[in-house]
Amino acid sequence: MQTPAIAVSGLRKTFGTHPVLNDVTFEVAPGEIFALLGPNGAGKTTLINILSTLVAPDAGTATVNGFDVGRDPLAVRRSIGLTGQSAAVDEVLTGSENLRMMGRLFGLSRSASAARADELLERFDLVQAARKRAKTYSGGMRRRLDLAISLIVAPSVLFLDEPTTGLDPRSRQELWNVIRSLKEDGRTVFLTTQYLEEADQLADTVAVLNEGHVVASGTPAALKATVGGDVVEVRDRAGNLLLQLPTDGSIHGLRAAIAEVDASGVDGDVTVREPSLDDVFLALTDAGAGHAAPELIGRTAR
Repeated sequence: MQTPAIAVSGLRKTFGTHPVLNDVTFEVAPGEIFALLGPNGAGKTTLINILSTLVAPDAGTATVNGFDVGRDPLAVRRSIGLTGQSAAVDEVLTGSENLRMMGRLFGLSRSASAARADELLERFDLVQAARKRAKTYSGGMRRRLDLAISLIVAPSVLFLDEPTTGLDPRSRQELWNVIRSLKEDGRTVFLTTQYLEEADQLADTVAVLNEGHVVASGTPAALKATVGGDVVEVRDRAGNLLLQLPTDGSIHGLRAAIAEVDASGVDGDVTVREPSLDDVFLALTDAGAGHAAPELIGRTAR
C-alpha cells in the first residue's frame, strides 16, 4: 500500500478560547493536486502552518512524506516547499539574485546555485526579467518568482497558500499551467484557494473545511454530484443573477423549478447549467444555509 504524501488524523488547534481546527482528518496521495476550500477564518492557513511545522497542533497527528511534523520537523522542512499568501521576494534584488541567494541559504555551492537559478528562470518564463529588480515585476511575475524560490531544492511536496490571490485572469491562467507542470513532475501539491474554479480546474481531490471540520472531500465531479442535478438561473439583461434554483436533475424537477420561476414574478433570461463547486461550497458551509430554497439575489438581505 502506498504511503500517503500527507496524512492528518484528529488534528486540533485552539487560539485562546477559539477552536480553529477540530478533529481534522484526511490523506493526500503522492503526486496529486489537493485543494482545500473554506470560508475566511475556516482554518486553512493554520492547517498549512501546522503541516509546514510553523505552528504546533494541540492534539492529533500529521505526517508529511512519512515524517511526523511534531517529532521530526527538520526532516519535514527538508522535504517541502512553501509559498505563502504574499510573495516572499527581496524587492531590491533581481530575480536571478533572489534565486541564487536562496540557493546559497539552502546549502548549494555558488556554481550550483547559479545553475539552479538559470534552470528556474527558464522554467518560469523569467529569463527576460532575470536582471531586473523584483520591485519592477508585475504581480504574476512576483508569484512565479516566489514559486521558483520554493523549488530551489526540488521538494516532493509543495504547499501553496492562495497562490493566485490578487492576480489578473491571464496571470492566474499562467500560474495554473505552472502548477499543472509540477504534478507532471510527480510532485504533490497542496493548495488553498478562494477561487472555486481554480480548485475545479486543478485539483484531483477537493476538501471543504468549515468551522474547523472537513465537511466533505472527493473529486470535483463527485462533490458536484452530491448537490443534485442542473441549476435553473434567471439573469437580467446586464447578466446579473436574480434567482437560482437547484433541481434533482429530473424532468419533473426541472418543470417544478420553472414553475417556481413563474410564481416568483422575476423577469429575465432563464438558463439551465450543471452544478458547480460554488453550489457545493454554498451547500456545505454556513453561506449555504437554506441553499435548497429559492435564492432571490439582490432582492433579499444577504
